[in-house]
Amino acid sequence: MEFLRQKINALNSDNKIYNEKRRMTRWFTSLLMTLFRLALIVGISYVILGPIIGIAVSSFFSTEDRYSPIVYIVPMAPTLERYTVAFRLLDYWNVLRNMLVYVVTLSAIQVVVCSMVGYGFARFQFPLKKILFACVIIIIVIPTHSIMLPLYMTFRNFDPLWIFSLTGGGPTNLLSTLTPMYLMTIFGVGLRSGLYIYIFNQFFRGLPKEIEEAAFVDGAGTFYTFVRVMIPNAMPSILTVTIFSLVWQYNDLFYANLFNIPNDWILPKKLNSLQATLAGVPYRITDPAISTLYVYAGIMLMILPMILIYVFLQRKFIEGVERSGIVG
Repeated sequence: MEFLRQKINALNSDNKIYNEKRRMTRWFTSLLMTLFRLALIVGISYVILGPIIGIAVSSFFSTEDRYSPIVYIVPMAPTLERYTVAFRLLDYWNVLRNMLVYVVTLSAIQVVVCSMVGYGFARFQFPLKKILFACVIIIIVIPTHSIMLPLYMTFRNFDPLWIFSLTGGGPTNLLSTLTPMYLMTIFGVGLRSGLYIYIFNQFFRGLPKEIEEAAFVDGAGTFYTFVRVMIPNAMPSILTVTIFSLVWQYNDLFYANLFNIPNDWILPKKLNSLQATLAGVPYRITDPAISTLYVYAGIMLMILPMILIYVFLQRKFIEGVERSGIVG
């Protein structure tokens, strides 16, 4: 009996050692995975945020800091001169006000138009539906640079269906105005409109049809059902599309340059001319190393509104992305 008792105790001891080794192995594996994920996150964050941090820090450099070999990140004599000059030369408040009016109106039109088109594709059957939806996908996948020449010529000699020519006039030049962007947005082919239609289509397809059927039973028409029933349920996708549209319209330079939109309406275009403005009277700053610091300050002023939008709408935006069917 004593021998059996010793054997049992020895087996129990071996089991405890084995379980302890397994626990230590799992803990070590978990620690390695945590460290790997942390290193991956830090690495990706550095790649994404590194240039922005460098621009933000450099915008406070004085001339001495710029040429000092011992200054790398933290300036020894920080100054706000770059911001005051950039603020004045950009005419920041006026240009920002104009641009916000331009961007907000375009985004509002996109939300209205794309939501209606997406709802139509999701809920109604009509001739050539599949072909038309294929055109929406083509809008998403075709690079805009491949159609820049037709777009330019269309609005350079704007004459839809030769109406102006038939009425005794002639083609109208719409370049150097905001009209081309508003026309494209109204007709559902504005900046990233194809993607927004796809988002709304995916979201409305995911909503139960019983909601609409109950509204139809109560006597509601199609338009009333869309406005009063479907739109309130589509707020996550509306918020997602609104933020996407605001950011992309705000950062757009392709269409702004293509249609030659005036600089007073487009802050990025105004920023492009900042370095040339510094070289003129009264500043006469021709040193690229110094003028770049003013450009950095202008860049920070330009991205500040987008940062504020993200800070205040981050939670709602993430929720909208998760529920809008973007990955569906």
